[in-house]
Amino acid sequence: MEELQRKFPAETKTEQIAKTNEDGLIFTENDWKTSIPAAVYQEGVSDLIASTPARIGVWRTGTRPLTKTMLKLQFDHAAAIDAVGGEVLEKTLAEFDLFTVETCYENKETYLKRPDKGRMLTDNAVRTIKDKCTHHPQVQIVVSDGLSASAVETNLKDVYPALLDSLKINNLSAGTPFFVKGGRVACMDHIGEILEPQVLVLLIGERPGLVSASSMSAYMCYRPRKGVVESDRNVISNIHPLGTPPVEAGAHIGTVLKKMLEQKVSGVKLEL
Repeated sequence: MEELQRKFPAETKTEQIAKTNEDGLIFTENDWKTSIPAAVYQEGVSDLIASTPARIGVWRTGTRPLTKTMLKLQFDHAAAIDAVGGEVLEKTLAEFDLFTVETCYENKETYLKRPDKGRMLTDNAVRTIKDKCTHHPQVQIVVSDGLSASAVETNLKDVYPALLDSLKINNLSAGTPFFVKGGRVACMDHIGEILEPQVLVLLIGERPGLVSASSMSAYMCYRPRKGVVESDRNVISNIHPLGTPPVEAGAHIGTVLKKMLEQKVSGVKLEL
């Protein structure tokens, strides 16, 4: 074995990546880009493409899209499917000391077909929250996979610490944070009934698309409870590295929560 190892030394990770790049097996965004050849108004086309992440100006072969355009579309579609069907890793939750409870979603198929089941927690979840959490907190932080487990994996490591720092700067205290598996936005109303926080923020994975499969939203509400309508919530959406920067979002959440507490209101009535 030692003789074989000397004859065929293991490549380092850097060397493997370099070799893979040379072989063209790892792609950057630039590798996917295409352009319209000899465009009549090149400056206008370039400005238009730069203004949106949408697939415009990708050119064609005959009447069909270029191969790389189709491959990128399939790649992004696969990432979106994985985001919906994936699971948040236990080590990610353990890193932030988040215990897990579940909604009545049962399984992924039911979760997608019955959004109402993701709005209610199981009886066991209610008991766990009552036993482990601080009641009547000033700020309650909840994390949920929602429609994108990838959103939690990608953004929590940046948005969560920034949120805690923002709460500290604004002299706000947080209760016991936890993770809700199979949650929908309105699960925050059920949690509000159980813990009766002054304000609650739910960090939840957004429905993935072909631009980003790892986008997160932060829904906030003053004294959440059953019967709250959507216009009573505030939201910071599109939180991901290529959208609203997670660190910036976390910092802003604390500012919004402080205004809610000062004005004793949330949603469209809140003056930001």
